[in-house]
Amino acid sequence: MSNLKKIARALVASYKGILAADESDRTIKKRLNSVGVESTLENRRAYREMLLTTPRIENYISGVILFDETIKDHLSTGENFAEYLTKRGIIPGIKVDKGAKDLAFFPGEKVTEGLDGLRERLAEYKDLGAKFTKWRAVIVIDEKSELPTGEAIDANAHALARFAALSQEAGMVPIVEPEVLMDGNHSLERCGEVSGLVWDRVFEELRKYRVDLEGMLLKTNMVISGKEASRKATKEEIAEATVEGFKAHVPEEIPGVVFLSGGQSPEEATVNLNEISQVAKRVDVPWELSYSYGRGLQGEALVEWSGRKDKVKSAQKVFLERARKVSLARMGELE
Repeated sequence: MSNLKKIARALVASYKGILAADESDRTIKKRLNSVGVESTLENRRAYREMLLTTPRIENYISGVILFDETIKDHLSTGENFAEYLTKRGIIPGIKVDKGAKDLAFFPGEKVTEGLDGLRERLAEYKDLGAKFTKWRAVIVIDEKSELPTGEAIDANAHALARFAALSQEAGMVPIVEPEVLMDGNHSLERCGEVSGLVWDRVFEELRKYRVDLEGMLLKTNMVISGKEASRKATKEEIAEATVEGFKAHVPEEIPGVVFLSGGQSPEEATVNLNEISQVAKRVDVPWELSYSYGRGLQGEALVEWSGRKDKVKSAQKVFLERARKVSLARMGELE
């Protein structure tokens, strides 16, 4: 088995998933400000250090997606973040895209940028200790404006495939993340329809660019109704639609799918994952189904911490407990 395949499988090991700690400068500022903390370098470091030094998280966290600032930074002890994680048996990864930008002449739609200079950045990140990479594309559903367009899906699928090929060329596992956003009033059925179109095009492009599907992971949304939908789908409907969508559109060769928590609360993301895992076991799917949560793992700990040194241990306790629950949900064993 190639090294890429070994890493991909290790990231979706039983009872384990990925922590997304790769918030951009803009996103981390928003998160910290939400609990009254200024987004300074020291505060960002303190927050990420609080999470990553939590005792026993290696029982539930297989890998951590870092941001450029963090992988080049050090803990307060002077130790490099990536080296520290590796010593704990946690695989360090890195977000390599430059963010979603407006797609010219397609109002309301986005395309993710960052391919220019990517080969050189990948070499640098590998030297810093990264073993896997991530690139996020966002797809907007807007019934009134008839979005998404085929052009937006194509542009993002192409970029995801180019990224994945360059990542594997550099010896790192790509996590390919097409996210159909929860924003909007669309139905579960519409989300499933769009998600299927997106997955088909993404895998078509991945094959075109000769990406080894066994040495990558898919990170994507659950099939779920929009935040403003007049009728919200139940956990059972979400699970059935998601698993059916994967069976129809996701190739068997990939080792696993890791879900993003998107706009769900930590509890919703956990409960829905548990239901999906139970359905997946009943129908015997060929992939590992796991998690790559940001807010779904961090949200409660961030509120508990709120920038206070005397709250580090209690915030870590909250973080560990959420990780434990998500780990059980990943196996369909949450009670």
